[in-house]
Amino acid sequence: MTAADRDPLVLPPGLRERVLAASLRARVAGRPVPDAPEISAVEAFRRAASAFYEVLCFLGDDQWRTPVLRDLDVQGLVGHLIGVEHDVQSALAGDPGVADANHVESTQAAALGQAVHPPAQTRADWRRAADRTLDLTRSADAKAHRARVALYGMRLPASALLVVRAFELWTHENDIRQAVGWAASVPDPSTLRLMTDLAARLLPQAGAGLPEPVDVRLVLTGPGGGTWDVAVGTGPPDGTAISIVTDAVGFCRLAANRLSPEDLDVNITGDPGRAAAVLAAATTLALD
Repeated sequence: MTAADRDPLVLPPGLRERVLAASLRARVAGRPVPDAPEISAVEAFRRAASAFYEVLCFLGDDQWRTPVLRDLDVQGLVGHLIGVEHDVQSALAGDPGVADANHVESTQAAALGQAVHPPAQTRADWRRAADRTLDLTRSADAKAHRARVALYGMRLPASALLVVRAFELWTHENDIRQAVGWAASVPDPSTLRLMTDLAARLLPQAGAGLPEPVDVRLVLTGPGGGTWDVAVGTGPPDGTAISIVTDAVGFCRLAANRLSPEDLDVNITGDPGRAAAVLAAATTLALD
C-alpha cells in the first residue's frame, strides 16, 4: 500500500460549488448543447409555411387526389388549411364567431369547395391566405402578440397561436408526405424548440381531467428539446412524481396525435400507469 492509498484526497474548499457554477454558466440546466438559436413565433410560422408550400410545389396534379385525412384528399386538406387561415385572421381581429367554433366543421366548406379548382389555384389560394396571416402578425406590436386570442375553444396569446399554427402545418405536411410515399420531415431546431415548449406548457391543460395528480419531469432529448417540470391532474397533490424521457420530435408527433403512446420510444421513472395516462392525455392536444 502506498502513501497515496493510505491518505484520502482532500479537495480544495468550495470546489464543488465552483464546478457547478461553471457548469451552469456553460449550459443552462435542462437545455441541450448546442442550444437552438431563438426565433420569434412569427418566424416559426413563416418557416413552417415555407416548408409546407415547398411540398405543394413538388406535387404532381394526380397526387392532389390522394386520400390523406378524414374524407379529404390532398386538395381538400389544403382547402381545410385555407379555412383555418381565414379563421385565424378573424380571431386576430377579435371576431367572437370563431372563438368556440369546431376546428373541422368551421373549415369543411372551404375544404370541399376546392374540388372544383385546379391544384395550382388551390396552392395559390393557400399561399395567399398564409401570407395574409404573416402580414397581420408581422405588423402587430409586442402588446398585440401578448394579447389573448380566442379560436376553436383555445384562449392563447397571439404568439402562442402562431406556434400552434406552425405545429399544424408541420403535421399536415407530413400527412401529405406519408400519403404520397415521401419521407417525413423534421422542423428546424429553433422552430422545434418553440413547439416542444408550447406542448410541454399545455400538458397540464391536456391532463386536467386525470383523477390522480402527478408531478411530471418531462425531458425531451435532441435538438429543440429541454426539460420541464409540470403538475398534471386534479385533486390535492399527493407527492407522486414521475419522469418521462423521450425524443423531442417523437413527443411532438405524440402531441399531434400521429404517434400512439405505445409506439413512443420512452424511458419512464416512477408509476408506469400514471405515465401512460399523461402520455395519453398529450394526444388530446391535437385539433386535426
